Amino acid sequence: MSKKSKANGRVVSEPGMDNTLNMWYTELHENHSGNIFRVERTLESTQSKFQRIDVLETTGLGKALALYGSLMAAEGDHNAYNEMLAHVPLFSHPAPANVLIIGGGDCGCLTNVLKHPQVKRATMCEIDKMVVEVSRRNFPKLTRGLDDSRAKVMFKDGKKFLETTEKKFDVILLDLSDPIGPAAELFQKSFHQTVYDRLNDDGILVAQSESPFFNQETVRNMFANLSEIFPLVKLYLCHMIIYPSALWSFAFCSKQYHPLDSFDHNRYRKLARSMKNEYYNDDVHFGSFALPQFVKKLVTL
Repeated sequence: MSKKSKANGRVVSEPGMDNTLNMWYTELHENHSGNIFRVERTLESTQSKFQRIDVLETTGLGKALALYGSLMAAEGDHNAYNEMLAHVPLFSHPAPANVLIIGGGDCGCLTNVLKHPQVKRATMCEIDKMVVEVSRRNFPKLTRGLDDSRAKVMFKDGKKFLETTEKKFDVILLDLSDPIGPAAELFQKSFHQTVYDRLNDDGILVAQSESPFFNQETVRNMFANLSEIFPLVKLYLCHMIIYPSALWSFAFCSKQYHPLDSFDHNRYRKLARSMKNEYYNDDVHFGSFALPQFVKKLVTL
């Protein structure tokens, strides 16, 4: 070996150490299973009067919003939850002019409701103003509806609002967090009866009803309670990657209209292209009511 070769020596390198950041967001269900996402950085972290609010930059999902340590929305979730909560009832009701959203602080549901020209007024009643403010700074796509003249946003307790208002609505959407703490009151039969009373004679309620995989008792009990109030109750599903089990459910509750028989095909065809949905379409609308056998058992009364 030449003296020159000995001078150069062997190459020393550790390519696996060029990025040693190892920060992860983990959300577990009863400490035994759940979701995990890599976090590049924390963009915002604050505490409101009601809850902790975090905005995270993740590797696979882009920006993500977490409330009380639970993911609510992310840029990469294809807006599945918001689109399914809004469009299923609005394409099932022939004239959804007046819509009320209880909760929904990230404004994704509001924005999707306002994709429907038939909506004359969309009222969002959210208790935590800071969630809306943080969402507006970080999620312009979700919060676009705030700039629509048909939108009305109130920062109030949704339960108290419905108990005291004399207004009636064509569609009411319960875009709620999980049934823990004060929010649990909005999952009870007494509150659902109040919602029924505030709907017009042909009104529709849709309520998010948790994971049919992890939250079976919640799904079963909600469906039973709602079935004692509304003449027609159907469960439907969506794939929501950031929620525990990635399988989420909604309770469609109607005084008159069936979500499949009353689906407005003509209106959908006219709006489909301009809506620019990422998840919802007419096939998904119909397919979402096809339930796996284990879910059917939860809603067989």
